[in-house]
Amino acid sequence: MRPLDRYARPLESLRVSVTDRCNLRCQYCMPETSYVWLPKSDILSFEETARLVGVFTELGVDRVRLTGGEPLLRQDLPELVRLFRANARIRDLALTTNGLLLTSVASKLKKAGLTRVTVSLDTLRPERFQELSRRDQLEDVLDGIDAVRRAGFDHLKIDTVAMRGTNDDELIDLIEYGKTVSGEVRFIEYMDVGGATAWSEDKVLSRDDILTSLEDHFGGPIEAIELESWAPAKRYRLPDGTTFGIVASTTTPFCRTCDRSRLTADGLWYLCLYAPSGLDLRRELRSGRTDEELASRIASTWQAREERGAEIRRELAERAASVDADGLRRDPHLEMHTRGG
Repeated sequence: MRPLDRYARPLESLRVSVTDRCNLRCQYCMPETSYVWLPKSDILSFEETARLVGVFTELGVDRVRLTGGEPLLRQDLPELVRLFRANARIRDLALTTNGLLLTSVASKLKKAGLTRVTVSLDTLRPERFQELSRRDQLEDVLDGIDAVRRAGFDHLKIDTVAMRGTNDDELIDLIEYGKTVSGEVRFIEYMDVGGATAWSEDKVLSRDDILTSLEDHFGGPIEAIELESWAPAKRYRLPDGTTFGIVASTTTPFCRTCDRSRLTADGLWYLCLYAPSGLDLRRELRSGRTDEELASRIASTWQAREERGAEIRRELAERAASVDADGLRRDPHLEMHTRGG
């Protein structure tokens, strides 16, 4: 039986970061010039990761998402997918990636048993991509998306961080691009979390703003798709039947229905994206704890969970970036690219 936290939220979804490294430097995630990386000796082996995930699934987790940093920087990632796929309790095994390395590995991931792929794509303009990410590699991302289709993946998602004054003039273009690749676009409000040291409230493009822009262009009404789901994205349907999602975690937090937690590449378990600290499962694992002891520790920690970070942030009278650059250097685990945003 799944443990429930103090708001009766079940332990169901686990995001597993396999590396804190990334090959992009996106303005909303990694805007600084230098970073402190996790020691290589602390990074969990694939076998250690699979064992911990196995304990989580014994407690009811059935949805696992591989993240980073950029997870495809982790060598031989299809091998970890194979280890996870051997666990029959995992019904959904997904990957979030920036797409740069997908071309060479998409078919291998599919054969290993990966269920779904989400690709981050914030712009379709090469010059803007370079400005946002400090890399001139938009074509590599688009080639990676094509590789996902050729590999036979269904339910491709395209994640776009929507920012006022940055890419708010591309909402329509991204929806139209999604149609050409059979991908569902999910617009994500700019969040004041982790490495978003340049965040300000006036840069947030809200769900209402997004819906208004799309309705002005496509006509209306835009239909909300009502589903019984704990997923962070609310889904909508355009008049022509095209579906898309919006993750409104900044202006309309979904904390009270959040069943997600995060395992970092070095084995720290975070109960909330905004949590200042996590449970060190690497230490527990490497000290010789049995699976039963690990399960007991995880279950009791979840049952004491009260986190509702996004709601608390929304209630602040004056809101700014949640952590400054000095704070991130002191504790790299506060970085979103470390804990698998």
